[in-house]
Amino acid sequence: MAQVNLTVNGRVYRMACEDGEEDHVIQLGARFDEAIDELRGALGEIGDQRLMVMAGILMTDRLDDAERRLARFEHDLRDQRSKGLDSMARFESVEENFVAHLEAAAERIERIASRLQSTADLRGESGA
Repeated sequence: MAQVNLTVNGRVYRMACEDGEEDHVIQLGARFDEAIDELRGALGEIGDQRLMVMAGILMTDRLDDAERRLARFEHDLRDQRSKGLDSMARFESVEENFVAHLEAAAERIERIASRLQSTADLRGESGA
């Protein structure tokens, strides 16, 4: 298990993390420290414990907002996929209908051509 040193609110904290996660944990610590600085700038000196709790609440609020937006995007994506599938089904239905009409028209044209050929043969005309 790896360990990293994080500086939060001017104090160094030794934290354990999984091997290979050191850079990620350091980045998270830096973001948390930024939240502390942001609150200190807005509220002044309010005490370390209160500042840490407020920073935790701030970060949790941001996480909650991100989770809600992600859920909304996932819902929208499911809707778009569903609409895409509906459109594909309608397209396939139109395509099948078109093919059926085209085949029926081809059969009629063949019947007409056959009758014309029969008529021409009766009259003694040749197609050549």
